[in-house]
Amino acid sequence: MSEEGFWTKHRVCVTGGAGFLGSFVVEKLKQRGAKDIFVPRIEEYNLVNLSDIQRMLDDSNPDIIIHLAAHVGGIGANREHPAEFFYDNLMMGVQLIHQSWLRGVKKFVAIGTVCAYPKYTPVPFKEDDLWNGYPEETNAPYGLAKKMLLVQSQAYRQQYGFNSIFLLPVNMYGPRDNFDLASSHVIPALIRKFIEAQDAGRDEVEIWGDGSPTREFIYVEDAAEGILLATERYNGADPVNIGSGFEISIRDLAELIARLTGYQGKLVWDTSKPNGQPRRALDTSRAEKYFGFRAQVPFEEGLRRTIEWYRAHRVRGDG
Repeated sequence: MSEEGFWTKHRVCVTGGAGFLGSFVVEKLKQRGAKDIFVPRIEEYNLVNLSDIQRMLDDSNPDIIIHLAAHVGGIGANREHPAEFFYDNLMMGVQLIHQSWLRGVKKFVAIGTVCAYPKYTPVPFKEDDLWNGYPEETNAPYGLAKKMLLVQSQAYRQQYGFNSIFLLPVNMYGPRDNFDLASSHVIPALIRKFIEAQDAGRDEVEIWGDGSPTREFIYVEDAAEGILLATERYNGADPVNIGSGFEISIRDLAELIARLTGYQGKLVWDTSKPNGQPRRALDTSRAEKYFGFRAQVPFEEGLRRTIEWYRAHRVRGDG
């Protein structure tokens, strides 16, 4: 569990705190006794702009920054917006770390991405393999932009003694995820497709790729817990994976979600569409060793909760 009293003494700024992962991080901060939590909203602060970053730091005056804000999406969104994904994520992170150092922020928690790993990384991905090749092409601009925050964190630690840590969460899923088919990741997209096909009485659902790639997923509450444990207990230069240690093929995933949603039609694989990275699974031993984190929520249980949430909150006919 959390360090007793750690959060009561700190002012914490959570960028992206109104988003999917951020909303769970903020809830857990409150449960841990944090009283002074600042969540900058994009309507007030565009963190790609230096002046907005400076104004946000003036307004929040944090000791700790947990930088979750990112411009993200699935394979389709990455293919359509590679320049935006590169520029926005790089400029947000690089300027925010620099300004945080200038102002004497005590700790900066930078969130990377599993997309930073080379396309053909040996499975399970070990943090030491991060630099052994180029990322998978469909999300390389995003992955490399986020990876630069690791370089910056280590450089600022080396030269200035700045306490910036870098975490690499695997793909997250759970309640409050993005279910917009134009930009969502695979789990929410499949949940929505199957439920809408069920409602419309469609006898088949089309899915991108051939189903062969494997992925690891972590339930969003587990990811939030890992990030907060690292913030409390970890003060090192090494990047650290945040994952569940569970790998599943996209084909098996689709069949599992079809079963859990009750969809009984046919799954049609569109092999003209890209598969993305061939395999993705993390070595999670460093997180357990450095700050005692291990994911708790079984995959099928997490999927059930996500499906229930979507059924309860969706607007029929949206999109």
